Amino acid sequence: MGHQVSWVKVAKLLKELGYSLQGTRKTREGTNHPDRNAQFEHINGQAKAFQKRGQPVISVDTKKKELVGDFSNKGREWQPSGQPEEVRVHDFIDEKLGKAIPYGVYDVGRNEGWVSVGIDHDTSEFAVETIKQWWRRMGARAYPAARELLITADGGGSNGHRTRLWKLALQGLADSTGLTMTVCHYPPGTSKWNKIEHRLFSHITANWRGRPLESVETVVNLIGNTSTAAGLRVRAAKDAHRYGTAKQVSQDELRSICLARARFHGDWNYTISPRAGFA
Repeated sequence: MGHQVSWVKVAKLLKELGYSLQGTRKTREGTNHPDRNAQFEHINGQAKAFQKRGQPVISVDTKKKELVGDFSNKGREWQPSGQPEEVRVHDFIDEKLGKAIPYGVYDVGRNEGWVSVGIDHDTSEFAVETIKQWWRRMGARAYPAARELLITADGGGSNGHRTRLWKLALQGLADSTGLTMTVCHYPPGTSKWNKIEHRLFSHITANWRGRPLESVETVVNLIGNTSTAAGLRVRAAKDAHRYGTAKQVSQDELRSICLARARFHGDWNYTISPRAGFA
């Protein structure tokens, strides 16, 4: 209307009208997929069936990438009074130290976790190599009679249901271990229901709260020292391999995968069997 009003008066008026400064709140997941609940029931049914047969069930995912260096980390840690640990003011990546990429495997039946901390890229080959390390260092001893493995994973990222390289890498793992791999993906927008998120990753985050992640070795040690009163046990190791990005999978390679799609949502649920002569 042409009148000048100070921001103080505007703020006061807004408060009188019941307004306040607020951030956004993540509560909306978007439109639910019509088969969301049916997929949850399918995953639950598969997990129970595998466990009844004494076969392992794992939940996999990538944890948030972390800057390596003397950067601020959310949370508080006990320090001598008046002597907070000094960290950098700005969170600009240190090119020499880079990032830590934790990819985890959570054993649902045994409440155990394995985490490989990568330093390169979060690729399908890195994801499957982590599962391989879990099997070699933990799973094979825990399940000496295993012939099958159930993997529950999100629908996107390095372990996405549309990712060809994920399936090709799993074929290689099936061939080398002799395990038949059954994969069930969570529906779109439901990643928070993946068991690894609240049974493993949340405890890792709590364990390193307030501590600068000054090196990859620091990250590995903090992950490996994570435990809970409920008996969670975690092991971790650095993965120093380099994983190329944008790797293409040819049609011939895709056809070589021994993949059987489930009757219900074969895009989300499928089984990859070892190829004859590879194991």
